[in-house]
Amino acid sequence: MHPLDQEIEAIRKQILALQREKTQIQIQNPQITPENNSPEAIATAYRNHARETAHQSAESKGIEDAIAALKIHLRHKQQELEQFRRSRPTEEQLEESRQQAQLHADRINQLSRELQTEAKALKAIADEITPLYWQVYYKPFITGFSNISVPYVRSDGDVWTILNKLV
Repeated sequence: MHPLDQEIEAIRKQILALQREKTQIQIQNPQITPENNSPEAIATAYRNHARETAHQSAESKGIEDAIAALKIHLRHKQQELEQFRRSRPTEEQLEESRQQAQLHADRINQLSRELQTEAKALKAIADEITPLYWQVYYKPFITGFSNISVPYVRSDGDVWTILNKLV
């Protein structure tokens, strides 16, 4: 799991915990029992209720603010993760393409070695029969051996270069 996934999961768990805590904070009516229904007891009960309600309201408001801040943070982390996931396939695609290019470069270099061998063998035959060919046909058997080249792929790790190797 990616670290951003873990952070997102932690934020979601915290939001859920805060939402559960908020539902547990309930403002109840003051408790007035029949034996304590004197005017002083009723006034004291309502004063105490107001103090408790203010504390609960402030606590509830703090929880709501924390949830709102965490939701904003969650959206930012989700955007970061989305950007990471969008860029990741590009990097993976790039690496996959580099591997394919490496296969083709290896094949080109293999063919280059084979072409060099074949061209040298042909030159050896041409060098051997050219004098006789001149005698019979009054012209050269093969021309252009001085500038024969084959492609060759070279890499310094980051940059690849295709060269022409002279045979």
